[in-house]
Amino acid sequence: RRVAQAISAQALGARGEHHAASMATYSVELRVQIRGGEEGVVKIEVHPEWSPVGAAHFKELVEMGFYNQARFHRVLQGFIAQVGIAADPELYNKYGTNRIKDDPVKQQNVRGMVTFAKRGEPDSRSCQFFFNTVDNTRLDADGFAPFAKVVSGMEFIDMLQVTEGVDQQALKEEGNKYLDKFFPGKVSEILEAKVV
Repeated sequence: RRVAQAISAQALGARGEHHAASMATYSVELRVQIRGGEEGVVKIEVHPEWSPVGAAHFKELVEMGFYNQARFHRVLQGFIAQVGIAADPELYNKYGTNRIKDDPVKQQNVRGMVTFAKRGEPDSRSCQFFFNTVDNTRLDADGFAPFAKVVSGMEFIDMLQVTEGVDQQALKEEGNKYLDKFFPGKVSEILEAKVV
């Protein structure tokens, strides 16, 4: 029975990857609040040929509004700006824990590339993604597969508030209420993400 289940899962995965690979390039616009009333628009171009599974998954999450009001909980100067834990813990629990299969790394993690975060184990990508704010090609060998690139608004990513020390488990459990309590006004936010 386990062998049959594994074969069935492999077949479904192969079909999903084939569908994702046939997707066309698409764009996503992120309206970002940097601090207070300061906003900017970041446009990214998503390339399914670079990361078919990642590109298809990202589109699904954007279209359902998963990233609206998500905050940049990990912004490390000279490295990355990471976001992707839903503002609403119920939404996170429903969709944020769905893992996807790894894609082979076809592009380098250079400045302006957008990549799903993952743990140090296979097929551990889910909802968090990051912007490479510098050349991070050392991440390539660890299986971090870029799926998109910034085509405009990278200056707004550079302006994000530096954010360290966020307890990701608390953020997953409490959503933005946790950030409002412990990091009031200190975390930049995606106000809205939409496919354009």
